[in-house]
Amino acid sequence: MLVVTGGGGFIGSVLVWALNQAGRADIVIVDRFGTGDKWRNIAKRDFFEIVPTETFPAWLDKFGNEVEAVFHLGANSSTTERDADLIIQTNLNSSVATWRWCAAHGKKLIYASSAATYGDGTQGFDDAGGFAEFKRLRPMNLYGWSKHAFDLWALREAAKGHAPPLWIGLKFFNVFGPNEYHKGEMMSLVAKNHAKIAAGETIRLFKSHRPDFADGEQQRDFIYVKDCVEAVLWLWRHATESGIYNLGSGTARSFRVLMEATGAVSGGPPKIEYIDTPPEIRSNYQYVTEAKLTRLRATGYNAAFTPLEEAVEDFVVNYLAQPDPYL
Repeated sequence: MLVVTGGGGFIGSVLVWALNQAGRADIVIVDRFGTGDKWRNIAKRDFFEIVPTETFPAWLDKFGNEVEAVFHLGANSSTTERDADLIIQTNLNSSVATWRWCAAHGKKLIYASSAATYGDGTQGFDDAGGFAEFKRLRPMNLYGWSKHAFDLWALREAAKGHAPPLWIGLKFFNVFGPNEYHKGEMMSLVAKNHAKIAAGETIRLFKSHRPDFADGEQQRDFIYVKDCVEAVLWLWRHATESGIYNLGSGTARSFRVLMEATGAVSGGPPKIEYIDTPPEIRSNYQYVTEAKLTRLRATGYNAAFTPLEEAVEDFVVNYLAQPDPYL
């Protein structure tokens, strides 16, 4: 069996879709679903079992010998979360426990880190270094710190020989695409603004508060979720070197360009109003992210990433503009 923690979430549910496409249905989804529509992310999926997050450790005690690999994607991904105890338990401690189980039982582990670990980018976005290079990073929010703390913990454990037979930490950059609708304020701007642009309404982007960036020219490395999970599955099947890998498109694009691409398939150019970045996040705001993919390419993964405009078109035309937007 394959375990996907966070299997009902955004990247997790699309990973389950990709596994189904590859003929795998022996999938154990570990997640919470609550009272919203998050369950729709897996409504079309084939799977073996759904295990509540709270009972996952007990489930492993009973059935762990049947597990082939663990994709640990479950986390609190809110970049504005302020409850440190919650983040430590959800993002750090659960990852430590999952790592220890995989190491003790000889199971492959692929886990989600984040580009938020790179902080303001002054240390670059290169994953080619070792512990000392990663240690220099300074994440700018609690979420980013929690992912960074686990990356460092994993590197220390691996150096001591206490590691799964293959472990891969993936620093996801700005992933967008179908099944992200439950994320609320953490949804991509494409998901948030497609309907507004189609209706001719004005959308809002943050002003720049730096003289070297014009309004709307803040940049992110946007990667389509389908490309993302394709790379995840390739690494699981073919990677031979454990470690931390960037996973982005390798090309930074501006928020303005992202919204223009959305407008091109949503009925017309977007009407944009630029507003002040809220003071509570202004000092922690990243102005550029761009993944260096040297390490990923060195593994032999040579697939092209979908160009931004094509990815936005697929997302809007085949999902957001449809009565049923779920993958």
